[in-house]
Amino acid sequence: MQIILSNSSKEPIYEQITNQIKSSILSGDLQDGAALPSMRQLAKDLQISVITTKRAYEELEKAGLIYSIVGKGSFVAEQNVEVMRERKLKAIEEQLSAVIINSREIGLSIDELQQLLKILSEE
Repeated sequence: MQIILSNSSKEPIYEQITNQIKSSILSGDLQDGAALPSMRQLAKDLQISVITTKRAYEELEKAGLIYSIVGKGSFVAEQNVEVMRERKLKAIEEQLSAVIINSREIGLSIDELQQLLKILSEE
């Protein structure tokens, strides 16, 4: 598992970690039951505080993406395909809402927006 942190990002480091692990889980790169690096090991590898990795793991656990066993570590939780689909659908809806708002601000019609979507999906 590779995590790349950006010091120039406005996103806090723990969120960068959380989002990258979440993305790996939802894309299937990290399979159900896969062991994650220990908080200490991840902190050492990324040269950051253990507190930061602890917060990232806590966020992932709250979201139901991982679970922890005391003395054994953290593991990818079994993902319900339908729940994963719903999460992705919700994210798409949020992104499309933002696109529609931005389109309205510059006077882009729905037809132009659909044409743009069609062009981009063919690439």
